[in-house]
Amino acid sequence: MSEFDPAPDSPTETPRWQDGTDTFGRVYDVVLGLTSPTTYTRVAELADCSPNAAKKHLDRLAEMGIARADRDTRPATYERHNGYLEWQEASRIATDLSVNAIIDRVEALEQRRTEYEAEFGTTDPATVTVFDAEDHDTIHDRMTAVSDWQGVIRDIRLYELARQLSQNDGHLIPA
Repeated sequence: MSEFDPAPDSPTETPRWQDGTDTFGRVYDVVLGLTSPTTYTRVAELADCSPNAAKKHLDRLAEMGIARADRDTRPATYERHNGYLEWQEASRIATDLSVNAIIDRVEALEQRRTEYEAEFGTTDPATVTVFDAEDHDTIHDRMTAVSDWQGVIRDIRLYELARQLSQNDGHLIPA
């Protein structure tokens, strides 16, 4: 490794990254895949870069709101910021669909949510017990329905955010 090369020699034969992916891009991709707080040294391993380069880029991603940093731990840990990803997805929806199409989608999603609430007799999918059935097929069907219901709730939140962005020229609050 040369003095200016941010990527240490890797013992793997097959490169994990496409040619041309720079260190920042690799760290960014690793952050998007994190599901729990992870040390910057582990991120460096996953991104095939030096710990110093990983920490520099992780701090930058934290400043941008893409990652969350806990610098009080030793070593510092980082995790993806799910709110950023939701905002990014809502922005894409707002760009791709008209306000009327977004409103129509929210109405359809709210109808599905109402159907699930009626089916399970509650407004919160977290309160549904899926394992109280006797047979495997019923348990499986209930698990699938509850998972879909949670997805519907998430999509309502995303599409509502997209509607706000679309109606306010990319802003959450009217200018």
